Amino acid sequence: MNCYGARNLAESFRTVRRNTVKIAEEIPEDKYAFKATPDTRSVGQLLTHVALLHRVPQQIHQLEKRNTLEGFNFPGMMQTLGAEEQQPRTKAQIIAMLTNGGEEWAGYLEGLSDEFLAEEVRMPPGMVPAVKTRFEMLLSPKEHEMHHRGQLMLIQRLLGQTPHLTRQRQEQMAGAQAARP
Repeated sequence: MNCYGARNLAESFRTVRRNTVKIAEEIPEDKYAFKATPDTRSVGQLLTHVALLHRVPQQIHQLEKRNTLEGFNFPGMMQTLGAEEQQPRTKAQIIAMLTNGGEEWAGYLEGLSDEFLAEEVRMPPGMVPAVKTRFEMLLSPKEHEMHHRGQLMLIQRLLGQTPHLTRQRQEQMAGAQAARP
């Protein structure tokens, strides 16, 4: 039995998503068009990207239950998701996408068996490693989201905001300092 199973995977994803939603809530809607550089996604596009990123593993593991990625149309799927990212949305719509899609994905993860998580999926020829477990692959959306959340936290700094996790840490440190004799 895996010590870190489906329930843990779902809860850790929920934690990451709650933190992303908090950032989405804190950035003013008039800053959703902000881009750190001209060739990067805007805040709104980045948040939409995060809201959609679970759809690739969802297609692979939940809908198709693939045991091999050979022949999987990654370029086509990425093109579809990229086009969806570009659709204009309000802050409220993006937050709803993050919240609803995140809970849908976490609910799926929560119901997985240890046996399913241990199954191996063959990668396309030439990829290293040649095989990954579903568990490893299903960690990917959380890791990908954390990568983009780091970008969003830097954007918050560029917008003059202190990210909520930084504020929380500062408050904890101030409390610990104040408690010292």
